Amino acid sequence: MLPWAPSANKKDREYMLKTIGVSDALELYSDVPSKALLRKPPMVGFGRILSEWELIRMVNDILDKNKYFTSPPPFLGGGICFHYVPAVIDSVISRNEFYTAYTPYQPEINQGLLQAFFEYQSLMADLLEMDVVNVSMYDWSTAAAEAMLAALRVTRRKKVLVANNVHPEHLEVIRTWLLGKNVEIRTIGFDEETGTIKLEELERNIDNGTAAVYIESPNYFGVLEQGLEAVADIAHKNGALFVVGVEPLSLGLIRPPGSYGADIVVGDAQPLGIGLNYGGPLLGIYATRWDRKLVRQMPGRLIGLTRTVDGEEQGFVMILQTREQHIRREKATSNITSNEALLAVAAAAFLTLLGGKGLRELARTIWIRSHYAAKKLRGIGVEAPYFSSEFFKEFVARFPKPYSEIHKHIRSKSIMGGLYLGDKPPLYDKHSALFCVTEAHSKKDIDLLVTTIGEAL
Repeated sequence: MLPWAPSANKKDREYMLKTIGVSDALELYSDVPSKALLRKPPMVGFGRILSEWELIRMVNDILDKNKYFTSPPPFLGGGICFHYVPAVIDSVISRNEFYTAYTPYQPEINQGLLQAFFEYQSLMADLLEMDVVNVSMYDWSTAAAEAMLAALRVTRRKKVLVANNVHPEHLEVIRTWLLGKNVEIRTIGFDEETGTIKLEELERNIDNGTAAVYIESPNYFGVLEQGLEAVADIAHKNGALFVVGVEPLSLGLIRPPGSYGADIVVGDAQPLGIGLNYGGPLLGIYATRWDRKLVRQMPGRLIGLTRTVDGEEQGFVMILQTREQHIRREKATSNITSNEALLAVAAAAFLTLLGGKGLRELARTIWIRSHYAAKKLRGIGVEAPYFSSEFFKEFVARFPKPYSEIHKHIRSKSIMGGLYLGDKPPLYDKHSALFCVTEAHSKKDIDLLVTTIGEAL
């Protein structure tokens, strides 16, 4: 046996290649097209081959051009917002038992992981006042699309109604996932003064062929929808399912969707101890009320608690796996496989850390600070909030001149302002932007933003 030689010479390499039955190391890459193989080291940098240290220096110089907005944190709205992540969250999910483990297909061997998932499901069920919650989805948009698919299967109907004030990217994912299924997707308009869904338009468009009605509260504008019981009644009277998208922290102040008749609830748990992570991964929420048909049509994974045959011990198991692709193949409920289980552990740790009282206090803090920001903007001639209804965390502000000019100025002062809405549905207003204010924004941060916008105006 030839000992391992980290810097093997030519003779050693020839011996190793002969031992494994090849004459050239490139034969080990025979499956790779020849045109994709490099015949010599790449020329990276300034027309010469760089050493490892020189290459690292060059990459770091490029990375240093990136701008990090931490003081103040970004005010960018649009669904994914900057929140403080307690240090204990990263400590918990960095443990080897969680960080390196993938949900196995023989899951009972990992009881600790299953217990963490079960705790997440239980905590989210309490928060939403829903009966059954799955371990997780990719994000809000795919959870919403899965809810539409489940509604179509349960009701055997071919039309869904979606409020036009939901996040436009959620609507686009719904449209993409329903493409080719011969399903009508009809959008319901919103009141231009309040920002809430038009109930009379909903009543005109719903019929006995409607599978689901989907709304979000807070909606894309941060507006809290009014008359949710009325929406539920309209949907249920016509035999449709009522699907609600929620921002979980808002439930520290407002009623949970289970209390006003939601059949399926979706959302994103990103505010629950999950950082921005350069745009992902996120943590999609999916929950239903207790109905055998709805539960069996849930995508993703469910963890249950059971007893051994002799009744002496309890254990956690993965249940209702007959819906999954490794068992039913193309007939599976969903083709989702890798889920966001690690982030479900993070959300469970976050909710456990805060408790009910802490969650209410956090939600109240966000409400106060976002309303303070809107009030200060009004003081310098900005229409904030643009819509008259109550809002949570995010709000639309309308400026006397195009927001792109204002944004350019505040960016020059190292402030990331609101999301420009001039080229985005459903508003398309060049004077408007969507701002987000959370517990991470201090009074000093908000005052600095308002002062800098005042300079631009």
